[in-house]
Amino acid sequence: MKSIVALSLLAGLLAVAPPAWGQHDPAMHHMEHGQPTQAQPTPMPQGALPPGTRELVHFPARLRDHTLASMRDHLLTLQRIQAALAAGQYDEAAKLAEARLGLSSFGLHEAHEVAKYMPKGMAAAGTAMHRAASRFAIAAQTAGATGDVKPALAALSQVTLACVSCHAGYRLH
Repeated sequence: MKSIVALSLLAGLLAVAPPAWGQHDPAMHHMEHGQPTQAQPTPMPQGALPPGTRELVHFPARLRDHTLASMRDHLLTLQRIQAALAAGQYDEAAKLAEARLGLSSFGLHEAHEVAKYMPKGMAAAGTAMHRAASRFAIAAQTAGATGDVKPALAALSQVTLACVSCHAGYRLH
């Protein structure tokens, strides 16, 4: 059942991604075959986000500014979550994820008001991110009990996948 839900979520996220995402990135070849990653980050492949391919979304100025501030807060929260995971502070990572990114955070981001201006795909990607963050919070708490952080890291990658999907398909104006 979990694999069906995960595959459905992934299919939905990929549906909002631009066609360039389907291009093969030779730099990622080692990851597809389970080989260890290099210490240096892999650069984004050229053409991954071609200029002018993202849908322009118009928000009222106040909501645009608020939404951009919320997204910067999301990035800061992701950094704080990663730092907490690195320090073995799994409960702290879970609390951050749920309070700042998870389904419990809708009030902070005026989600109900902002959703009125979002195309369906953008709203779906946002909802997917918030749901993934709540699932990550559970996985992080479980890591605190079991000591196995791999499922939490996999869950966190689903949060960032939703972010990347939305940012690849849409831009605010």
